[in-house]
Amino acid sequence: QVQLVESGGGLVQAGGSLRLSCAASEATFSRYAMGWFRQAPGKEREFVAAINWTGNTRYLADSVKGRFTISRGYAKNTMSLQMNNLTPEDTADYYCAAAPNVGSLYESTRGRGIDYWGKGTLVTVSS
Repeated sequence: QVQLVESGGGLVQAGGSLRLSCAASEATFSRYAMGWFRQAPGKEREFVAAINWTGNTRYLADSVKGRFTISRGYAKNTMSLQMNNLTPEDTADYYCAAAPNVGSLYESTRGRGIDYWGKGTLVTVSS
């Protein structure tokens, strides 16, 4: 069974940085687009960032542009999200997702229609 495993969540003060990583358990995912969604307490899941398999097409939610950067690893079944200048509004569970094309991630409403998910990693930003 394919697994997506996130790492790197934690507690950070406002203005700080965290780096999230996601690794897919199968090399076949090296040809998949990968991305991040997040879900804050009491809120719906929302798109954060996505990147295609080559790494040359990237999408970021408006709320994180200029602060977050998404990248693929040298091993294309890995992905990272560098988060800078974090605010308490970024506090959420962050989920790694994978899909055959990057549009499926970017255009997904609340993550619907995406088949592959990690279990999530919690990011808490204190004020």
